[in-house]
Formats: sequence, structure tokens, C-alpha cells
Amino acid sequence: MIRPFAATTTFAILLAAALAVPGRAANNDVPKAVAELMADYGRQIEDLARWCDTNRLDEQARRTRRAICPKDPYKLYIPALPREVGAESLPNDAPPKVAEWSQKFNNLRREQAIALFDAARRAVRTGHTGLAFDLVYAALQANPDLEPARKLLGYQKYRDEWRTPYELKKLRAGFVWSDKFGWLPKVYLARYEQGQRFSGGRWISAEDDAKRHADIRSGWDVETEHYLIRTNHSLEAAVALGKKLERLHQVWRQIFLRYYATEADVLALFDGRSKTPLTAPAKHDIVLFRDRESYNQTLKAAMPNIGISIGVYVDQTRRAYFFVGDEADDRTLYHEATHQLFHESRRVVPTVGRKANFWIVEGIAMYMESLREEVGYYVLGGYDDERLQAARYRLLHDHFYVPLSEFTGFGMEQLQKDSRIATLYSQAAGLTHFLIHDNSGRYREALVSYLLAVYTGRDNLETLSNLTRESYADLDRQYRVFLEAAPPREKKTPDAR
Repeated sequence: MIRPFAATTTFAILLAAALAVPGRAANNDVPKAVAELMADYGRQIEDLARWCDTNRLDEQARRTRRAICPKDPYKLYIPALPREVGAESLPNDAPPKVAEWSQKFNNLRREQAIALFDAARRAVRTGHTGLAFDLVYAALQANPDLEPARKLLGYQKYRDEWRTPYELKKLRAGFVWSDKFGWLPKVYLARYEQGQRFSGGRWISAEDDAKRHADIRSGWDVETEHYLIRTNHSLEAAVALGKKLERLHQVWRQIFLRYYATEADVLALFDGRSKTPLTAPAKHDIVLFRDRESYNQTLKAAMPNIGISIGVYVDQTRRAYFFVGDEADDRTLYHEATHQLFHESRRVVPTVGRKANFWIVEGIAMYMESLREEVGYYVLGGYDDERLQAARYRLLHDHFYVPLSEFTGFGMEQLQKDSRIATLYSQAAGLTHFLIHDNSGRYREALVSYLLAVYTGRDNLETLSNLTRESYADLDRQYRVFLEAAPPREKKTPDAR
């Protein structure tokens, strides 16, 4: 399968942000050079696609043009990197013109990957650390086997696959990954697939194993690279949950680089001086209950209103809690797990958002709810996302809006006890979409800096205005224009928090 490079909206947004950051005019040579590089690549790709058209290579023309899209300005696209080394190949009996196209296309992509990685090295040395990181991913989208870029992100080759240090440790210890059972000793896998389980030093049936783990206190423990999951439902449910959480972690790690890593950290990584991951090595704790009843009964003493929730992150326990059932959904999972990532990936104050600026804590979690997969990408946002549509409805139909000069003053308790909480949450979601996507992402770096200030207790009522270099009144006006410009869905559906 051919995996083309895409000039992703994520990259375009960060590039625009890098160009727009005040005080960096002297360092804008790299972003401008990258913009020229991308434009030239686009022209070469289109020339090749037209050559395919001329030679009636319809499928190849389609694949070639896919290298330049998608470009939806309301979405972020994060490349989903393939695990296989050298996954692309043509059959030996491929027609000569197809073989010629393949060679031309792959040469273009390899050359582009090298150029993008070189640009990443230049970017990090001129203070554009976020841009540098995105350029590494862009280079790998062009050529997933670009070894220097893979190594920078911690990947190593192992039996024709790209593996992380954690995965290598497990594999070399004799474990294998099962999409059904998680990490198992290789010699166990066949018997697990036959319905047997190893527990208490002996083999038992899956049914007997389930009885042993029926209580959450003695539940199964499933480990992934960044998570520890305790469940009394099943191994299979915990593994499925772990895969979703790892997807969220990968996407969050790229988007919020400057939240958890300093410029010095990134420079050390590019210079080969850092041998440790940029994100915290400690694993995040997750509890997955077998059903709603078990979830309610266990948590209601500490949280009397737990029955109205379908998932929760508790910063005091540093755990996120979920349950299996028809009520459960991925949006809640990603929402609460996002809270966990922001709280646990760096040192934060215990009073995040308590006095002011609480809206962005919930706003960014609602934005991350939109995570899904689309043909080789992890995707966030979109004008048709239910949160953005609800925000549009509240402002443009209901004419509800709290000016930012007032909204930033809402602390956690004030916002959550407000009778207008549903509409306030809608506004928070809409404003977050605006700060990420408006005008090619001009406020994206400011948003990340805003989150950093709020979580580390260095925020005040003017923080967002200072970081964007815009008055709140101007941001209010720009937000309205942003929502008015977004194409509406056929059916408008007000949200429920």
C-alpha cells in the first residue's frame, strides 16, 4: 500500500503560527523556506499526476494527488505512521508505465522527506521548536522509513518493523502483542486463543478466570506503553480501551509539544543529547468497571453525583474511571483522558482553573473529543463536529455569548454552578475551535501557551489577550466571524453537556 505525503492542515496551521509569532521576524527565514518547499513539491506532484492522466493511469493519478490533500481548514490531520519497514512494493509484472510512475513518485517523496527533515533541524535552531516537530512527522509521512526521523522519535528497526524502546523491551523478553489479549508471553498465545488462561501459577478456563477477577479490587491489569488499566470486565475490553488511549496519547503528544517540553528539551533531542522521552515516563492509571452499576457503587461515596456521569478523571487520585455499556462512548473517554494528560504530563498546580480561566480546561477536552481516523490520519475538529455546531447554534440562533473579558474570570466552581452551564460549555468548545483553526491557526501557539500558564498557575485575567496580542473585544468579533463563516450542517442540534 502506498502511503503518500500530505501537506496536512496540522502542518499548515503550525507554519502559519510560526510566521505570525511576534518578535520572530528575524527567524522567519526557515518557515518561509518551508512554505516554498511545500509549494514546489505541490507543483511537482501535480505535474506527475497530469503525466498519469496522459498515460491513462487513473489509479496512480488519484494516489499522486492524494499526496497534497486533505486541506480542510477546520480540521487537524496527524499522520498515522505505519509500523512496517518498506511496506510499499509493486508486483514484478507491473506494467512499464506503472513501474515508471512508482519510481518517480517514490523519488519525489524520498527527496521531500530529506528536505523536510533538514528544515526541521534548521527550525529547531531558530526557536521554531513546534514547527520542527511537525516537520519531522511531515518527513515521515513522505517517507515512513526515513531512519534519522524515526530515531529522533524513539523508533528502532526490529524484524522489518519500527518499534519503540518499550515494545523492544517486551519483545526481547519473549512477549508478543495480541490485539485481543494485549502483551503475553509468546508461548501463552495459542492457549489463550483456545480459551485458556494462566492464573495463580496454573492454567484454568476463561470462565474460571473471569470469576477470579469479578471484583475490581482483584481485576485484570493490562499494561500498554503509556497506561495501566485495571478492569473487572475482561482482558479484551481493557486491551480495546488501551488501543484508543494510545492513539489519543500519540496525537496529544504532537499537538501539545510546547506544553510538556521546553525549547531546550527539543534542541537536546535533535542534537542527540537526550536519551529520555520528552513526555513523563510514569504510566497513567485507568479503571474500567464491568458495568454502570459497579461504577456507581464504587465511586458514589466519594462522588455523590457520579450517576450522572459516564466517565470521570479525578486529579486527586490521578486516575480516570470508565465503565463498559451502551452509555459509554469514545467522546467521553477522550475528554476525560485529555484532562489526565494535561494534569500528569508535567508538574501542575493543585488549583488549576479554580479562580479564573477554567473555560479552556474544559474547552480543550471537548475539542479532543472529536478524535477519529480518516484514511491514514488521526483527525481532530471539523466544521460538522457536534461541539462546534452547538456553539454556532448558541451564538447565531440563541444569541447567547459571554464576552471573553467576563468569561476568562470564571473559575471552576462559578462555571459549574452556573444555571447556564450547558451553553457556557458550548461557548468554551467553540472558542477552542476558533483559537486552533482561525486564519490558518494564527492563535494555536498562543493557545498552547495559555494552557501552560493555566495549568502551572501563572495565568491572570489578561493572559489570553497578552498571548494573542489582541484585545478581548477584538477576539469576540473574530470569533463571531469564524462561526458565521463555518458551513452549517443540514440539521442543527443543540448540545447537551
